[in-house]
Amino acid sequence: MSSFLGPLDSAGCVPRQQQTRVAAFLISAHGALARHLAIAMAVQSKGCRRGELNAQFYRESEIVSLLLHATSWVPDLELLLLAPAWEAAWLITPVPDVVDCIEAATIDLAALGHAIHAAIRPAALLPEAVQPQDAFVQALRRIEFESGRLIQAQILFLKSPELLPIRDAVSSAVERRHLQVRRLWCDMLAGIGMQAERAA
Repeated sequence: MSSFLGPLDSAGCVPRQQQTRVAAFLISAHGALARHLAIAMAVQSKGCRRGELNAQFYRESEIVSLLLHATSWVPDLELLLLAPAWEAAWLITPVPDVVDCIEAATIDLAALGHAIHAAIRPAALLPEAVQPQDAFVQALRRIEFESGRLIQAQILFLKSPELLPIRDAVSSAVERRHLQVRRLWCDMLAGIGMQAERAA
């Protein structure tokens, strides 16, 4: 098993089966974030927060669109089993002990986004010999760059003064989501012959 995607083909491109599996996982994760953000915008009463949610929604949508067009897809029957499990994992679970149900759901959404953007580093999977102009390679690097920008919004919200009274609940939600995302990411990589450090 390897820590990098490959072996690369003669043109220095990632094998299409690996592209398909990695892209399917990322589309599932970022697509779920986009859907949840769209719902959050509809129920959010604070105008300033709606604006930030809207910006995040469009960036997540761009990531999904980018992967759809940049990936060299091949049939992958295992996705019939994997995709439903991934989609179930992205469901929002309102944080316990938070009275406001919208706030409780928003905290879990931010925790999920924080985990997806921090725990998944797709560009780190690319070997040095990869073709830099390949569309899939450029997409993974763009996603990692965008994740670095998006995570700042989640950090600002999760560490905001208004959540200070429930800091322990927020920290628990973030920790739970990070553990969940790391496990799913590592399991997906193991399924395409890659070695990844598993979360405890």
